[in-house]
Amino acid sequence: MPETPMLKTERLMLRRWRHGDREPFAAMNADPEVMEHFPATLTPEESDAVIDRIEAHFEEHGFGLWALEIAETGQFIGFTGLSVPDFEAHFTPAVEIGWRLTRSSWGHGYASEAAQRALTFALDDLQLAEVVSMTSHTNLRSQMVMKRIGMSNDPADDFDHPLVDEDHPLQPHVLWRMTAERWRARHPG
Repeated sequence: MPETPMLKTERLMLRRWRHGDREPFAAMNADPEVMEHFPATLTPEESDAVIDRIEAHFEEHGFGLWALEIAETGQFIGFTGLSVPDFEAHFTPAVEIGWRLTRSSWGHGYASEAAQRALTFALDDLQLAEVVSMTSHTNLRSQMVMKRIGMSNDPADDFDHPLVDEDHPLQPHVLWRMTAERWRARHPG
């Protein structure tokens, strides 16, 4: 597997995870506001297990959910990147783009900036045919990021997430897509 590149934007670095990321990641995952659109907050042990799964994903696929830091300060602010969903749905197999940021980093455009860079990597460097993104119907903030980076939603694609308990208010999910064809039309050359 080729070495996973570190991705950069004007203000951000998307990089592999470090041991020092574990404590701020656990604090982020314990924040009820950050985890509002997930079934539960995470314990430090559960949070560490997420990092371990992310790193295993990098080793298997050559891409993953990069740790996200502010380039100027090195401050850890969450993650952004690509993953392969581990459940069956009408759109799988697929590569998903996703993000989760600390509450203090909201409202600065970091999610859109990092997601745009990860999407560029997926479609230009990896030459993927399509990238999807998904979230609960209630997560309007993430849906705005999906819209800002040029993804589109067809309500016929929306689905009940199979890993969320039936009748849970977060089970209904929206699916957004970006095809390589649409990407090239928006980013010629």
